[in-house]
Amino acid sequence: MSSKGKANMVDISEKVPVRRQATATGIIRLKASTINLLKLGKIEKGDVFAVARIAAIMAAKRTSEAIPLCHPIPLEQVSADFEVEPESVRATVTVKASGKTGVEMEALHGLSLALLTIWDMTKGYEKDEAGQYPNTSIQHLRVQEKLKSGDQA
Repeated sequence: MSSKGKANMVDISEKVPVRRQATATGIIRLKASTINLLKLGKIEKGDVFAVARIAAIMAAKRTSEAIPLCHPIPLEQVSADFEVEPESVRATVTVKASGKTGVEMEALHGLSLALLTIWDMTKGYEKDEAGQYPNTSIQHLRVQEKLKSGDQA
């Protein structure tokens, strides 16, 4: 196999559209003090989860613009949920569509931007004295589940 720049979009023209769904999860590790501010709704930039939810939706809808060989897919629903844990926030993004190809990249892209938005909105609380982020990290991004019509839920 050559690694000299060959790249192609997969031909899905002969595939039949079916209902598709993908759910992706991941976490952002934050300092306990930042988690406490999140719980109290005291983050200076505003409602972190509302902004992260909008970021997830916007990112999922624009996945084919960010990932070169992804097909543009008209999405039917994007949801983003957040669970505050003692040392992290777990984000879950679910994407639904009817189409010829799966929506797992849309779910992962939405998830990534949701977590990056949380980082952006909390970064002022996460920096150490040198302006670094020794405690902050995004981890465990994965497709939790993908379904298409006919699959068992």
